[in-house]
Amino acid sequence: MQRVYAPKYDGKYLYKLIKEKLGDRRLNQTLTNVVIPTFDISCLQPAIFSTYEIRLYCRIYASIGTSAAPTYLPSHYFKTATREFHLVDGGVAAKNPGLTAITQVTKEIKKGNSDFSPVEAADQGNRFLLISLGTGSSAKSKYDARVAAKWGIMPWLMQANFQCPLLDVLTEASSDMVDCHFSTLFQALWSDDNYLRIQDDQLSTDLNSMDNATPENLKKLVKVGEALLKKQASKLNIATGLHEPDERHITNEEALRRYLLITNYSLYVLGFVSKHHKHIFINSTIVN
Repeated sequence: MQRVYAPKYDGKYLYKLIKEKLGDRRLNQTLTNVVIPTFDISCLQPAIFSTYEIRLYCRIYASIGTSAAPTYLPSHYFKTATREFHLVDGGVAAKNPGLTAITQVTKEIKKGNSDFSPVEAADQGNRFLLISLGTGSSAKSKYDARVAAKWGIMPWLMQANFQCPLLDVLTEASSDMVDCHFSTLFQALWSDDNYLRIQDDQLSTDLNSMDNATPENLKKLVKVGEALLKKQASKLNIATGLHEPDERHITNEEALRRYLLITNYSLYVLGFVSKHHKHIFINSTIVN
């Protein structure tokens, strides 16, 4: 019953590790540009920490906030001279954070940030390069509408196995909508080869668990990742909403090697060439 009324973990060991690894370093001291999404429950708005935004705050605050998954770890509070933060895991708002990275770069471009030089709008599609790395999903069909039709508040919020159907639906819908948006955008700009989504949607229950960090399970996850590299790359069919094999018949590993070659020729995100050869890195997603 404790799990129902309190977080599963107290977070003390995680906080200790983060403090040891990051110390008092600030976001403007990172070696490359970063975007770390969190969600502020006091105002029900995303709080985005990045190299360009909220950048002077200690990385430890952003790291604790973005890891504070509801029901698993406590929410994180801290305040500065100008603002209070009440943070939980940014995944509640940006489970697929690719759009967060694109948004941050776009805002800096609009501000006239000297890191980016504009190019012709018609050429923007060829300047996008997005690699989206999913964290996996379960192969098992989740819920049945014939059963859910009889649910009230409690069944939608909590099942006997502690699953929350409402949360599952909202988070998966958010992630899939971002994938659909990018797939449609890149295809519309005739640049669909510049967007790569790598995701395993056939994970077992143990492998899909958020907190199963046993050595055995971690080794299995490594094998899943290695197998994904050898798997044929896929693209979203925007008409059916299903991922289909890439017509180029290349593997994810080959697609990643192609992206590496492109970045070596300084092709950067959002139609803008970075003068300082920086990249944007965020959890689960890399935007070059």
